[in-house]
Amino acid sequence: MSERRPDPTPLETRDTLTILTGTVLWAVALIVVLLVVRPADTRLVWTCVAGVGLGVFGLLYVRRRDARVRDTTPASGLSGSESHSP
Repeated sequence: MSERRPDPTPLETRDTLTILTGTVLWAVALIVVLLVVRPADTRLVWTCVAGVGLGVFGLLYVRRRDARVRDTTPASGLSGSESHSP
């Protein structure tokens, strides 16, 4: 049998920037729909509003998650190897 290879390390991503970009694009789409298209059916408007709302929720969620991760990781100066030093 072959041994299982270790899992790869997680990628470092810029989640906040990605979500913020998407939210801004939904806001631009909302402005375009309201000023240029002026639809008789309001589904386009509500789709854009939902995109902006979900983007704001995503920003809040990711920032809260990142803060929680920062709080749970040990400080760099307090590694476990210091207790083994003579």
